Amino acid sequence: MTDLPVTPSFSLAGRRALVTGAGRGIGRAAACALAQAGAVVHAVARSGGEVEALAAALRAEGFKAQGFALDVTDTRAVAEFVGAHGPYRILVNNAGTNRPLPIAEMTEADFDAVNDLNVRAAYFVAQAVAKGMTAAGEGGSIINVSSAMGHVGAARRTVYCASKFAIEGFTKALAWELGGEGVRVNTLCPTFVRTPMTEGMLSDPAFEQSVTAKIALGRVGEPEDLMGAIVFLASDASRFVTGSSLMADGGWTAQ
Repeated sequence: MTDLPVTPSFSLAGRRALVTGAGRGIGRAAACALAQAGAVVHAVARSGGEVEALAAALRAEGFKAQGFALDVTDTRAVAEFVGAHGPYRILVNNAGTNRPLPIAEMTEADFDAVNDLNVRAAYFVAQAVAKGMTAAGEGGSIINVSSAMGHVGAARRTVYCASKFAIEGFTKALAWELGGEGVRVNTLCPTFVRTPMTEGMLSDPAFEQSVTAKIALGRVGEPEDLMGAIVFLASDASRFVTGSSLMADGGWTAQ
């Protein structure tokens, strides 16, 4: 009898997952993807209404999910929440923002708002979750939602690019720090995805055309385009992948 290799499972059955910024867009899609793969999902956002509605809709379909109001910029609240509801085997560290402006118009308040959420909050959410993962001793997967703009530059994106380049470096360092504990750390790097955060920009036909001209697949992304990648990075299917960037950018950075 031939000894055939067996594909590691994409199932997340029974694994507890935390998704930040889960009320809309990529975070909402991530929560759905993980729940549909069997995870027990805790979806959080600053305002609880959207995530509570999302969790109720998932439960109505037979999946396991709860929604909670949580301001991830409040480090103490994050630590208390994770301590009370964890430990988690999966983190989708998704909460983020952007304020696209020329550097001459960028204020300290704009700079701080982007970096407080995209870098500082992401760092301390990962810290809280990683503590629980290592204490539980079961390993896990941390997925930091980065961007193609964490690998290339663009006009009016100086602060956003700086924040996402920081996440790329943080991810690589954390992968080495936690690898011995069986915790994998990777980034997911989308291009422009049609979400509430981008709808204002993409409502300008000239802007959307300029964007699609840089995407080999000839269209902007949809949240559903990222769901399979999220399940892959969260599951044993990617068990030997850490410190890496999964480019879900339609080919933007390939040229």
